[in-house]
Amino acid sequence: MCHYADLKSECFEANLLLPQHKLIDLTFGNVSVGDAARGVFAIKPSGVDYAQMKPDDMVVVSMETGEIVEGKLRPSSDTPTHRRLFQAFAGIRSIAHTHSRNAVAFAQAGRGIPCLGTTHCDYFYGEVPVTRAMTDEEVQTAYEWETGNVIVERFAEIDPREITAVLVKNHGPFVWGPSGAKAVEYALALEIVAEMAMKTLQLNPNAEPVPACLLKKHFFRKHGADCYYGQVR
Repeated sequence: MCHYADLKSECFEANLLLPQHKLIDLTFGNVSVGDAARGVFAIKPSGVDYAQMKPDDMVVVSMETGEIVEGKLRPSSDTPTHRRLFQAFAGIRSIAHTHSRNAVAFAQAGRGIPCLGTTHCDYFYGEVPVTRAMTDEEVQTAYEWETGNVIVERFAEIDPREITAVLVKNHGPFVWGPSGAKAVEYALALEIVAEMAMKTLQLNPNAEPVPACLLKKHFFRKHGADCYYGQVR
C-alpha cells in the first residue's frame, strides 16, 4: 500500500516540468517535495529517464535519518543535499536542482547572478549568490551532504525566503519554493534571468545593479504580507 501517494504525485508532476521547460539535459536534475509534519520528502529516483517514470517510482525519504521510507528504487544521488536544505530552511516544501545552461555558466565562472533588472527583482531580492569552492575533504567524504552544508553556510546572512536560489560553484543551481510547481517556476525564472544577465554583461560589462528602491518595489509587490500583484485568493 502506498502511504504517500499525494507526495509522490506532486513530486512526479514537478519532475516532469523540468524537461518540459528545457531546464535539464539527459537525466540531469531532480525535484523533491517535502512534508514536514510527516517528516519525509519524496524525490526522483536516480538516473531514471523522465519519459519512463511513473508516480510510484518516486522515493520517500526520512528528513531526519535519510533512510528510505517507501519506494523500490534508489533515490537521486543528490538526496543528501535536499535533506540538508529541508533541515536548514524552515518552511520550504520543495527543492529543484537543475543543470540549466545559463545558470550553470555562472556557477562554473564562480560568479553570482547580479540583479540587473526588474525581471530578476520580481523573483529574487538581490543577487543570486554562488557558494565557495568545496574542499578536497568535503568532496571526498560526504560530498552531497557537504554540498548542502556549503549552501547553508552561504546563507548565514541571507534570508532563504527572499532569495530562493543558489549557485553551487562548479556545479549548478538549487532552487526552493512552497510547492513542487513553484520550485520549478523559480528554477525557470532563474534560468531566464541568468540568460538576461549574461547578455547584458556582454553588451555592457560595467552594467550596474538596479537601484535599491526599484528592487524593493518589484519584489515586495509580488511577495510578503503587503503584496498586491495578481488576484485575491
